[in-house]
Formats: sequence, C-alpha cells, structure tokens
Amino acid sequence: MAFVTGLISGVIVGIGLIVVFVRSENARSKSRSALAVTIASLARMTVEDSKKLLGPEFYPSWVVFSKRQKLNWLNAHLCKIWPYVDQAASEVIKASMEPVLERYRPIVLSSLTFSKFTLGTVAPQFTGVTIIEGEGEGDGITMELEMDWDGNPSIILDIQTRLGVGLPVQVKNIAFTGVFRLIFKPLVPEFPCFGAVSFSLRHKKNLDFKLKVVGGDISTIPGVADALESTIRDAIEDSITWPVRKVIPILPGDYSDLELKPVGTLEVKLVQAQGLKNKDIIGKSDPFAELYIRPLRNRMQTSKVINNDLNPIWNEHFEFVVEDVSTQHLTVKIFDDEGLQAAELLGCAQVQLSQLEPGKVKDVWIKLVKDLDLQRDNKDRGKVHLELLYCPYGMDNTFTNPFTSDFSMTSLEKVLQTGETEDGDLVNKKRTVIIRGVLSVTVTSAEDLPSTDLLGKTDPFVVLTMKKTGMKNSTRVVNENLNPVWNQTFDFVVEDGLHDMLVVEVYDHDTFGKEYIGRCILTLTKVILEGEYSDCFPLEGAKSGKLNLTLKWMHQPIYRDSEN
Repeated sequence: MAFVTGLISGVIVGIGLIVVFVRSENARSKSRSALAVTIASLARMTVEDSKKLLGPEFYPSWVVFSKRQKLNWLNAHLCKIWPYVDQAASEVIKASMEPVLERYRPIVLSSLTFSKFTLGTVAPQFTGVTIIEGEGEGDGITMELEMDWDGNPSIILDIQTRLGVGLPVQVKNIAFTGVFRLIFKPLVPEFPCFGAVSFSLRHKKNLDFKLKVVGGDISTIPGVADALESTIRDAIEDSITWPVRKVIPILPGDYSDLELKPVGTLEVKLVQAQGLKNKDIIGKSDPFAELYIRPLRNRMQTSKVINNDLNPIWNEHFEFVVEDVSTQHLTVKIFDDEGLQAAELLGCAQVQLSQLEPGKVKDVWIKLVKDLDLQRDNKDRGKVHLELLYCPYGMDNTFTNPFTSDFSMTSLEKVLQTGETEDGDLVNKKRTVIIRGVLSVTVTSAEDLPSTDLLGKTDPFVVLTMKKTGMKNSTRVVNENLNPVWNQTFDFVVEDGLHDMLVVEVYDHDTFGKEYIGRCILTLTKVILEGEYSDCFPLEGAKSGKLNLTLKWMHQPIYRDSEN
C-alpha cells in the first residue's frame, strides 16, 4: 500500500514538474519572441522616432544624429595655414576670373583687369559638412561644405571707360555665405583613392560687397557701379556656380567626362498668367515675364509686354540649354513694366526639371510667390501657365519634338528646309517649316455650370475661336441645364499650329443677348504631338464648371520662303 501510494505520488509530482517545465519553456519562448520583435522594431527606428520617445535632455552631448558635422578642427588648421593658402589661391583665382570678367565686360568699359588680388588675412569658416547620399555612389563621393566668410581682401580692378578715363576700383566689405560641393571621382585602388576632385558653388545664400573708386566716389560716374556689380555677379555665376564645376586632376588620366556638358534642351511655352496683383495707381499693371535656367544675361529670355492686363496671354515659345536635369530648375519671374523706371516684381515661380518626363509635354499652373527662398507665401499673387518639354540629346529616334523644324519631315523636306543636298551642294532658297493642319474639336458636355438666373437655371452654349485667325464656331443652346450635352464637332484650318490658340467660351443664352460664364484657353502643342486626346477642362473665371472636349489633329507641313 505504501508502495502504491508512493508510486502515485511520484507520478503526480512528475506530471506536475513536467507541466511546470512546459509552461516555463512556453513563457520563455514567448518572452524571447517578444524580445526579438522589440529588437527588430528598435532596429527600424529612425532618429525622428527616438526624439519622439526621449527629450533632448536624455541624450549625451557626444551623440550627434545630424548628417551635417561640425568642422572646428578644420577651421583651426585653416587659420594656421591661411597665409600660404592666400598666396597660392589668389594667383589661381585671378588668372581664371580675368577671362570671365572680360566676357561679361560692360559696353561702357573698354578694358577690365585686376591690378591687385589677395584674399586678406581673415580665413573663411566652415560651419558644416554633409556627405550626399545617392550621388556618386559606387564611382565617387560627393561632399558639401557650408562656408561663411566676412573677409578683408585687397582687390583692385583697373577699368578703362570708352571715354579714355582710367579708374582703380576697390572691391571691399565682402560678406559671403554659401555651400561648396566637392566630388571625389573616380574612385581608384591607389593612394589617395580618387583620380580627380571637382568643386563647385552649390548654393550662393548671400553675397554682398561694395565698390569704391580709390580716392573718389564711384557713384559720380552714372551707370558704372551697377554695370560692374552685375559683371562680377555674372562672372561668379558663370565660373564656379553649380552645375559649372572645376576639375582638378590628382592622378594622371583623362577626366573630360567630369566637365560640364549640355545634356538636352528645355522647350518652354509661356501661355498665360491669371490674377496678377495690380501695382499701378491708374489703370492696370503691364506684365512681362523673365525666364531662365541659369541667371546669366546671355541665357535669360524675356516675353513681350502685355499692356493694362492682370490676366495676360503671351503664348510665346522659348528654348533653354539643360546641363544637369537632376538639380537644375526653370525660374519664371513676372514684372510690371514701368517704362524708364525699374520694373517691379509681381511674383515668381520655379519648376524642378527632375519632375519632367523626357519627351512628354507637361502642362502646369504654378502659384506665384514673392520670394523663391520663402517656404510659404499666404498672399495670392496669381498663377502662371506653362507648357514644358524636356528633350534629352540622343532621344531623337524615340519621340518627335514639335518645336523643331524637322518635325515629321521627309528627307526631301529636310533638304528644302536646310538648303543642302546629299552631295553637299547648297540650294539657293532656304525654307522654314510651318506646322499647318486641321484641328477637329468635339464639344462633348459640361459639368456643374453655375446658375445665371433667379430660378437657378442656365441656357448654355459654347463659342470656339482660333485666336490668330479669329475663325469662330458655336454649339446649339441647351435650355435650362447645368450639365448640358452637345456632342458637336467643329473643324478649323490652322496655318501655324505652334503659335495659335483655341479659346473656348461658355455663355448663357438670354432673350436680349448672352451672358459670359467662363472660358478655357488651349494651346495646340499637345494635340500636335499626340494626334488626339480628350480631357476635362475647368472654366476660368467661373465659380464652378468643367468642359469635356476631344481634340484631334491632322497635320500637313507647308513651307514659307525665309526673308533675306
């Protein structure tokens, strides 16, 4: 009996131990799994996540999360060696800048050279360094250095005016803040591990300086101070500002591929602007636009002035050279023409070229702001309408560019246009291609038109007009309908498709006339390029409403003798 009791007790205790052991192992397994999940979550945490959990007072002072690192050690060493850097750099800068100054020399001057150039005794201060991820990866390293310099250089320009007057002009009180980009490329398996270094001024945040005639006042000579200041800024922009870069070989080799080269063209059609601010006391502003990718005088283009209009229509085409599609942008500035006085800025806008799909027209409306450096501008300064087409070099066989003269041309037509035969002989007359064709417009329907009478009804109809020729067509009237359906098609013979526009206006039919509701203004670029497309266009000037249209193009190039 005792034996049985002991056996049963032993079995029970054993089973109990087994149960406890199993539960303990299960708990440990769950704990390990939970810990693994926690560690995996911590591994995925970002700096921003950690800052949400812990305040800055809990971080040790030596912990630095920013990619931007301080350079106190570099500044300390630079101050020690600055006299030697000044001597070496001054000669290099002087030799490289003089040809650029000559290229941008104002017409009022006959010569412009340096008689003295030293960087002074104050070394610049580097305030931070950043390694740019994703650029130069695998084949190079890209670094950006932030620099401040309130220098005391000794720079004297010798200028000769067209009147034979010689003036020594001192450049003083220079204050500069900017970011320099260094690219170490290509990486090689021998010391110092890179073949060349390229440097460029990536961002010019601030550049101030004063001009003073040695022993006199430069303001006594009208126009010289402004012309010289503009020349200096153009020279800096053209010589070292990104995407321009200076390539310094470190190891022997051919590094011509690192130099700046055009990569394509940007075709810009400045269509119109809306809601511009009125700067005139009497009448309305007289707007014109200034467009550029690089702010150099010989690369900036200007539209015509539209007098007394806050909703100007330009429909002008411009072409720009693109050198770095990943970082460059198109800048548009709209001014009010003031005659002999300086034009007043109404607003500006930028478009990143990296947002454009090569070979495809991008139609954009961009809000105007007061200053491009401002992140936000709550004031309504109007908007500008652009058509953009980025054409990389080497894509000629994959798409057709309607802005080029050889758009859809046969070999015979190209001969007529260029005036050259296959044997190299020139024909007497050169001809220019005009994009001519038939535009077919189907007015399908409208949506959510605003009511125009007391009963909340509208009797809408549509008027279509070609802007250059004035040709018009009208749809029928649809009575008492805010969502009318027309399904009517109209054909227009167009003589110059790239420079004409279609104006589509919606009216309300009244017994005693008609009441304007709104309009759509369409260029023909997209339909010429694509052949046919349908879209829903919002009505400009109306509280609500959209217009559904289908456009179709049948093109037929013709030739007009050029004027000689």
